Amino acid sequence: MLFAKRRRKINRLLIVEDEPLIAFDNEYFLQTAGYDVVATVDTVANAVAAIEQHELDLVLADVSLSDGGNGRDVAHTAQAKGVPLIFVTGSCPIDAQALAAGCLAKPYSQRDLLAAIEAIDATLSGRKTKKLPSSFSLFG
Repeated sequence: MLFAKRRRKINRLLIVEDEPLIAFDNEYFLQTAGYDVVATVDTVANAVAAIEQHELDLVLADVSLSDGGNGRDVAHTAQAKGVPLIFVTGSCPIDAQALAAGCLAKPYSQRDLLAAIEAIDATLSGRKTKKLPSSFSLFG
């Protein structure tokens, strides 16, 4: 097939976000875009449990969470399981490059979120990335 869709490496996502409107919008948008959102959680404990319990392809994590926890703890768990993570936050942590595959700065558009996920997918597939949104930093 000449115009066949490329098979994605990233299909199953975990959203870790404590702002309900952002969490709901991201979940709905990503499901509509064809991704399987395994869970949407707002605490470190729930994120760690979801990472341990499910097979995931990518974690999208805010840094500051509702339980006072830190998305960096989520990143450590994801890293230990070999799951790439994108920080979606107002300010990337100083050690983000050591913990995550990328960082998407808030506020971001749905198009930028999708472009960030596609950039990670391209990297995992060994393909060149398209033009990245200005709000997204791809690490490694």
